[in-house]
Amino acid sequence: MHNLLIVDDEASIRQTLKSVLEDEGYTVFTAESGEAALAMLTKHSFDLILLDIWLPQMDGLEALEKIRAHDDAPEVIMISGHGTIETAVRATKLGAYDFLEKPLSIDKTLALVRHALDSRRLRRENRELKKQLAQNSIIVGDSIPMKALRQQIQLMAPTNGRVLIFGESGTGKELVAHAIHAHSLRKDEMFVGVNCAAIPEDLIESELFGHQKGSFPTAVADKEGTFQRAHEGTLFLDEIGDMSLKTQSKVLRTLDEHKVTPVGAEDPLSVDVRVIASTNKDLEEEIAIGNFREDLFYRLNVIPFSVPPLRERKEDVPLLAHHFMKEFATAYGRRSREIADDALDVLMRYSWPGNVRELRNVIERIVIMNPTTSRFERKHLPPLIYRDGSRRSSGAEFSTLHQARSAYERDYILKKLDEHHGNISRTAEVLGLERSHLYRKMKTLGIAVKE
Repeated sequence: MHNLLIVDDEASIRQTLKSVLEDEGYTVFTAESGEAALAMLTKHSFDLILLDIWLPQMDGLEALEKIRAHDDAPEVIMISGHGTIETAVRATKLGAYDFLEKPLSIDKTLALVRHALDSRRLRRENRELKKQLAQNSIIVGDSIPMKALRQQIQLMAPTNGRVLIFGESGTGKELVAHAIHAHSLRKDEMFVGVNCAAIPEDLIESELFGHQKGSFPTAVADKEGTFQRAHEGTLFLDEIGDMSLKTQSKVLRTLDEHKVTPVGAEDPLSVDVRVIASTNKDLEEEIAIGNFREDLFYRLNVIPFSVPPLRERKEDVPLLAHHFMKEFATAYGRRSREIADDALDVLMRYSWPGNVRELRNVIERIVIMNPTTSRFERKHLPPLIYRDGSRRSSGAEFSTLHQARSAYERDYILKKLDEHHGNISRTAEVLGLERSHLYRKMKTLGIAVKE
């Protein structure tokens, strides 16, 4: 339900507009002067104000200026019986959405009201997206590598230099890209991300550069590419090491010429984007075996970043765990819980092969699976986490290959059992074993069915 305010010194206009807009389902208030409207703004929240220019004492333009000074100011449509171009220009500069002339057309008024409310909704959504972007750019961690990473971001984010981010899967490369954008000169423009590994080869060119209707059988409409969408903003090419040589060549040309040619088009379009790329591969090794273009590597690798794996910054694990705990408590409408020392100790000892993404998933899982628990302890962690942590903390060493192989088989079977919630049949199927064979193997390795 939208709240509207009509400000006019003519009672007949106030009443007519009120009746028409209430019939459309709006909640409508009225005021006879600019002073009365400003007083009502202190008591009510309005989405739209229809404001007459010619008012007694404080005129509409002065009232408009004061209205637009409010936080989360409503949209304002000006009304005038004898407006001039100069007045309309001034009103627009002061922030008015549009202008209506008397005598009012009901159809035009209703259409303009709908458009103004849509504009306000989009403005709010844009503000919320920017808030989310700011939250998504928070880098958690007090370890020396993360402090150095934040300092590096502060130093180079305000430039237009291209960035290449190296790091294992799950370390937070996209988070670093968001942080760079959030601190850059382009922060008020679009951040557009493309996962190069997730888009099929026959679609990647269309995704990056766009296409024209009819350029290939499934092109039923024109499509804007990500380079165009990111114009004047930031384009994040995630896992660029998985991009084909053909597409690499076209990206290289775009970086050199600052132009893109949509599939099926003849004329190129100018684009201005800051490119941030990431990879979990050793690109120099990929260059050596012919999978990545050396010239593209040097175009992208202007400012290299390296995001360390979680196992190399274990001191950040408690901070990250508490951060994710608050995040998911808010997301699922639950009270934030304490994490017991014994659970944190296990989390600190675990190797985290999936890095920060794996830790985030573990915290989400225990929040979901234990809705009434007031304190999360070791027993609430997935079995794989505390089994691995316990084994590593014990410093176990094996004197024979047979012992090492048995220990590995035991851990691997336990991991698969955990993934399939103890379902023996499904686990046997995944392992490629007969159910009876898996039972014998479990017995040999000392794995109880309940475990």
